[in-house]
Amino acid sequence: MGKHLVLIGGGHAHMVTLAKLHTFTDVGHQVTVIGPSDHHYYSGMGPGMLGKTYAPDDIRFRTRHVVAKQGGTFIRDEAVGIDPKAQKIFLKSGDPVAYDVASCNAGSQVPKAMVTADAGSVFTVKPIERLQEAQTRIQSLMAGRNVRIAIVGGGSSATEIAGNIWQLGQILGGYKPQVHIYTSRRLMEGFPRRVHQKCWQVLTRRGIHIHENMPVDKIDGGGIHLTTGTTDPADLIFMAVGVKPSPIFAASNMAVGPDGGLAVNQYLQSIEWGNIFGGGDCIHFSPQPLDKVGVYAVRENPVLFANLTAALNGGELTSFDPGGDYLLIFNLGGGKGVLHKARMTFSGKIAFRIKDYIDCRFIKEFQAIE
Repeated sequence: MGKHLVLIGGGHAHMVTLAKLHTFTDVGHQVTVIGPSDHHYYSGMGPGMLGKTYAPDDIRFRTRHVVAKQGGTFIRDEAVGIDPKAQKIFLKSGDPVAYDVASCNAGSQVPKAMVTADAGSVFTVKPIERLQEAQTRIQSLMAGRNVRIAIVGGGSSATEIAGNIWQLGQILGGYKPQVHIYTSRRLMEGFPRRVHQKCWQVLTRRGIHIHENMPVDKIDGGGIHLTTGTTDPADLIFMAVGVKPSPIFAASNMAVGPDGGLAVNQYLQSIEWGNIFGGGDCIHFSPQPLDKVGVYAVRENPVLFANLTAALNGGELTSFDPGGDYLLIFNLGGGKGVLHKARMTFSGKIAFRIKDYIDCRFIKEFQAIE
């Protein structure tokens, strides 16, 4: 008799499994995929969508279509809890889904603790599809007057959002919105100083204001309240203060890492429950902490597929090797990027072209399954 495989999320780490879903259904297994949207948006191209380099269809994968095409069931809902003993996943709608084997690619979310209920237009950098809504809002604001946009956070997401807002203004007829980045540390903290310098140069040359060592206390209808006691106005605010794993695992009293991600072993398998696996931003890789970057989800793809196959059909599990240095390229809009790997760092149009080629090849590979 076949078993029931349930996938929570259709993100990067599940792409190979989704592409080969038929290998499970063809031998009698039942497969259910739970996701909040019929599509999965590729986060690496999200800022480019905001800046109109890409259209929404360029950066998304038709999850529901691919699942149904291969004999699986897609449930558009949000998983809010797991009962590992009863082997059930609870949905926001209230309906539980039983499983024999589960795999979690529930993603991450941007903390909004500093945002009050009466805040104005606030957008988080995730989920990616909200950037399309933000684009529409920015266009509306630019049409009537000068607009002031605040970005809270100083990492790669904040930097790419700033650059692509500038590009959006250029596309809309040379508008120059006032863009302010507020970060409690320095811009691109955690990256080599040359990355910081290159990003700083590109953004400041465009008139983007970068407020370093400037922590934000709270955000409300009055604007951005800084810990210095100053309040800065803003017509629109982006939250880019880093991401935290989905809270589903901590809420389910499962073993988690320091960041709240599902604690997994070298097989991407829960350290507590042998029939639960996971990948991407929602896990804590117990052998060694991993950065929250998409490259690891991509590298986890074939291992997750192999281990889910072993869990369903029997066989040995495959260990995940995170690999060594990885390539980082940041899209700063205007056809420019900043590239970094090992000791090499440079900026310019070539950097963006490399990123564009890699990203488009990646998403088209999976769109071809559709």
